[in-house]
Amino acid sequence: MQAVAMAAQPVIKVVGLCGSLREASWNRGLLNAAMEICKDSIKGIEFEYVDISQLPFTNEDLEVKETYPSAVEAFRKKIEEADCFLFASPEYNYSVTAPLKNAIDWASRPPNVWADKAAAIVSAGGNFGGGRSQYHLRQIGIFIDLHFINKPELYVWGFESPPKFDSDGVLIDEETKQRLKALLLALQAFSLRLIKGKSE
Repeated sequence: MQAVAMAAQPVIKVVGLCGSLREASWNRGLLNAAMEICKDSIKGIEFEYVDISQLPFTNEDLEVKETYPSAVEAFRKKIEEADCFLFASPEYNYSVTAPLKNAIDWASRPPNVWADKAAAIVSAGGNFGGGRSQYHLRQIGIFIDLHFINKPELYVWGFESPPKFDSDGVLIDEETKQRLKALLLALQAFSLRLIKGKSE
């Protein structure tokens, strides 16, 4: 009896977005670690970090005949082509950062290119480890039709001893790397479920 060939699992395109613009930020370090984990130990994920620092402030006056400034058009194309997203969302004044909210707003302009895709959030900082920003980002996600995974959650308190990051913002804590890997696997699985659901 001839074996039935199994369909190949699609490669999931993950875009990583960081709310901090500092090169050595802990949150950027989480995304860099996620990129390495995907490359080294998770099959079926293509991870790309997308810089949001060059985006102008959201301003409808910059929209001309349903087109956007070149930096915004390039950013929106990256978001449109992605299957899912990993947000590294530091907490500023109990909420998401201005650069991240600005990027979200640009990509939500018509047509909304976030819609009906999966997402996950990581954060690092003091106190609650950026947790309040995660909750605000989930609220934003409701309106733009993003589907966030519920578990696992990853909040990293960066001031513990021994340190979780080095002076360049590189994640050096192995336990946190394992937690990050578990989150990425959950994001991959949820993304595949959404893609399968759309094709049925």
